[in-house]
Amino acid sequence: MKFSARIVTTLLAVCMVLGGVISAGAAEFEARIGHLESALQSRHQGLEKVAKLVKERTGGAVEFKLFPSSQLGNQRQMNESVQFGTIEGTISPAAFLGGFNPAVSIMDIPFLLPADRVKAQEIRQGKFGKELLKSFDARGFTAIATWPNGRKNFTSNKPLGSVEAYKGQRFRVMDSKILIEQFAAIGASAIALPFGELYTALQNGVVDGEENPLDTIQRMKFYEVQKYLVLSEHGAMEDFVLFNPTWWDSLPAKYQDVIVAAFLEIMPGVEAHKEQAQKDALAIIEKAGVKVSPLSSADRATMRGLMYPKTIAAYLDRAGSEGEKLVKLYEAEYKRIVK
Repeated sequence: MKFSARIVTTLLAVCMVLGGVISAGAAEFEARIGHLESALQSRHQGLEKVAKLVKERTGGAVEFKLFPSSQLGNQRQMNESVQFGTIEGTISPAAFLGGFNPAVSIMDIPFLLPADRVKAQEIRQGKFGKELLKSFDARGFTAIATWPNGRKNFTSNKPLGSVEAYKGQRFRVMDSKILIEQFAAIGASAIALPFGELYTALQNGVVDGEENPLDTIQRMKFYEVQKYLVLSEHGAMEDFVLFNPTWWDSLPAKYQDVIVAAFLEIMPGVEAHKEQAQKDALAIIEKAGVKVSPLSSADRATMRGLMYPKTIAAYLDRAGSEGEKLVKLYEAEYKRIVK
């Protein structure tokens, strides 16, 4: 097919105009950010708000492209992709980061964060929290913030009315020495099982109980095969906001400041969204007939007193001198904040 010179010239002109429009609207810095949760869950809802703020406050120069529901791979794959620069960012639960950064396993310590949410945030944003973020620098990540993503609670098919009641019971845990020691400290056994096998293991009595946030217990229907639930909130489920260092360092400092500020600004809303999900889940669990009870202040203090020394020892066995520094910072801040 032949085109006249006029048609060719016109087409070229249109292409140049369209190209100018497209390039004018393109972000100078683009980050693909992947994570595990669905678009309806707290993490993604918060990310959408962060992305909007960042785009607005950088005048469109920085744009986040969000990929929920493991679209960019499982969490290990996403973590590795951030290290290699295949993607620019991820929001990773601490539980998936111990193999990349042993220091972060301190988040597995039970009762690490105070029950009071304001005091917990003080610890996140204090010297301990900042040093924990810095521990990622030598591991191929730039960590800029921590987001809360719920708290774990105990469930079982056997009564959990006192600390003594845990003795002899078998609980499923992730494959973590710290979590194994957590249960050993109160006379219980811990069995590491894949998450996908947990429902059947509870149903068949392979284990008596488990620990998870309320929305996970409800969503995975663990409450169908459990009789008792204690609102212990003993384990903090924390997310780490991670970027590829090369991409992060390519940003002007003013854009870095905008991004960090946006994540901190949206964090309370993420926590509130998660808290509402917990309340909604608890209503479903109670309606199903599960016996729900709070963990008393006395039992909380007793459990923390028994669990802390053993779990800290397990943590330090792996984290070494770097872990010792973090523990000292944490203990000083906890003593100051939780009086």
